[in-house]
Amino acid sequence: MAFVALATALCSAEVFFWPSAGAAKPYFEDGYLGLTQEELRQTLGIPMAVRSRKAALRVFSYYTFPDWEKYFKNLVSPGNGEDVYTYFRNGIQVRYSFTYIPDLREGKNIPTLYVQRCEVEFSPSVPIEKIPSLVPEFVPPTEQSAPTFRSNLWVLLFKGQPSPEADFIVKEQGKEKLTWSLAYQMFAINGIPNILSVDTPIDRLEITTQSLQIVRTQQRLTHEPTLNPYSPEFQKRLPAPSPPIKSVPQPHYED
Repeated sequence: MAFVALATALCSAEVFFWPSAGAAKPYFEDGYLGLTQEELRQTLGIPMAVRSRKAALRVFSYYTFPDWEKYFKNLVSPGNGEDVYTYFRNGIQVRYSFTYIPDLREGKNIPTLYVQRCEVEFSPSVPIEKIPSLVPEFVPPTEQSAPTFRSNLWVLLFKGQPSPEADFIVKEQGKEKLTWSLAYQMFAINGIPNILSVDTPIDRLEITTQSLQIVRTQQRLTHEPTLNPYSPEFQKRLPAPSPPIKSVPQPHYED
């Protein structure tokens, strides 16, 4: 698909980047973030389902595409529906869902929707080293210096240079003063072990836009720097030691 450059406009003596319908392009190499819904569907086809999220919880209602277009999408706010595509790769169910952000500045009853985030869920969970073979759009950096962070539930990996246009799909207050980069966030329902390994099971990958500045300043207490799991240096590490086996205490009786 051919794309043209985004138009620019001047406002308050500062340069802002304004996407326009039919002229969107992906902000990053993932090929999705920043596309319009129409362009995404031209790339992937009609979604296999549409789901709507219940408030901020990870609880969804799923609809067939005809039912969503005919009735249900008129009951919620613009952009609440997430396009869903499901594939089976190497015996694993790989389910993509795309979250959109509406351009409310257009003044239309049905505003243009832009891809804000892509979630990829695995069923069953997969080792972290297997994700690139299951998700072609996921090409992780291999440099040891690639900014990487972890918590007890996820691993966050940054790649590439910031995109000045990408703040359009960000809701963070004061976003214009920050830079926004492509980020991969890998979640584990059962938690990330104390010693991360290539075999750590991952349930969900999120392709998103995040600010390295925020992580290093405002989120430093919750984001622990760690070694890039896709770097050669990580691969050369010795395997994690097995936890010691605790013997069952034996009772002692007096004669």
